[in-house]
Amino acid sequence: MSREHLKRFRTPYPDYNVLAKWDTPSFDDVTRRVIAHRLEHVPKRRFLDEAQYALLRAVMDTVLPQPERSEADRIPLEALLDEKLAMNLTDGTRHKDVLTQREAWPRGLAAIDAEAHAMHGRGFLSLSADERHSVLEAIDTGRVDGEHWKGLVPKSFFRHVLLKQAVKIYYSHPAAWNEIGFGGPAAPRGYLRLGPDMRDPWEAEEKRRPQEAEDLSEDET
Repeated sequence: MSREHLKRFRTPYPDYNVLAKWDTPSFDDVTRRVIAHRLEHVPKRRFLDEAQYALLRAVMDTVLPQPERSEADRIPLEALLDEKLAMNLTDGTRHKDVLTQREAWPRGLAAIDAEAHAMHGRGFLSLSADERHSVLEAIDTGRVDGEHWKGLVPKSFFRHVLLKQAVKIYYSHPAAWNEIGFGGPAAPRGYLRLGPDMRDPWEAEEKRRPQEAEDLSEDET
């Protein structure tokens, strides 16, 4: 099924805005400072070169597309990841067959582009949405040329580095919290009603059923 025309994501929480809690007991000054920094700070490129950075943006837009957001509102995954690499911020653990983040990302991006050339005769940036997905699917299933990867295990890089970092960065942003009805850090108020189907008054209320995965395959008319 073609991915050229993805539907806009339809959140079950269309009226929810986590920032409405800004001046309530849900957030203290430390929480507000952290959230304000995430909203206002778009880091400048410091670690990857210009071509690597553009390729990273294309990869991120493939694994976590944001067609419902304008450029100004888009979560800048490539900028936030580049900042992590520049500051050498790690998760503390890694698989034994995976290089350090600073080693893995430049090699992994180069390998993705090499696989695009091998499969489609041109670089990843020049591919259609379907072709980009075909490249990443081949990497995920191991149908690639190991010579391109220079010490990386393709599937491990894709699953344990690329996808994990993309998801972690995406869901650290308040715009993504709104999508899933997440209230942000539970400090200092916390949560009181913890049982099944229980909701505190300051939590998001689901207004429509979650969107099925197959519903994202084509644009609505």
